[in-house]
Amino acid sequence: MTVSDSALLIDALAFAAEKHRDQRRKGADASPYINHPIALARMLAVEGRVMDNVVLASAVLHDTLEDTETTFNELELRFGAEIAAVVAEVTDDKSLPKQRRKDLQVEHAPDLSHAAKLVKLADKICNLRDVANNPPADWTLERRRDYFDWARRVVAGLRGVHPQLETVFDAAYASKP
Repeated sequence: MTVSDSALLIDALAFAAEKHRDQRRKGADASPYINHPIALARMLAVEGRVMDNVVLASAVLHDTLEDTETTFNELELRFGAEIAAVVAEVTDDKSLPKQRRKDLQVEHAPDLSHAAKLVKLADKICNLRDVANNPPADWTLERRRDYFDWARRVVAGLRGVHPQLETVFDAAYASKP
């Protein structure tokens, strides 16, 4: 990673922290939302040894379009077309019903770019860990199990992108409640 790569990642962290500043995770401990994008970047860099600055910055920014008032143009102007495109690839269309959004994630997973597949895989790993260790208080056991099974269907379409992280996913899936 070069100095400019480091600067890009720090800028993405600062941007995501500002955009998610008033948000909390759904887990029972309601941790600050920014911990989630940081966990994805950590997962990729530390557990997956991914050092691609586009992937890492996209991981940090992955929920900004979906969960904040951030626009695609804003991301593109600040972080470039490639990062904005990866973030857009992993962004759900919140105007669609929840079940349709989930179905589309399964359908689109095989067609994502390499970078988007890595971000999506890290997101699913982090989410499984969160659901296993700190589930939302109002989630029933059935809902948690359903989430695990749905995540496995999404990841089935990502297989082959990073065998080491796929093994990490499999270990996280093995903790299914």
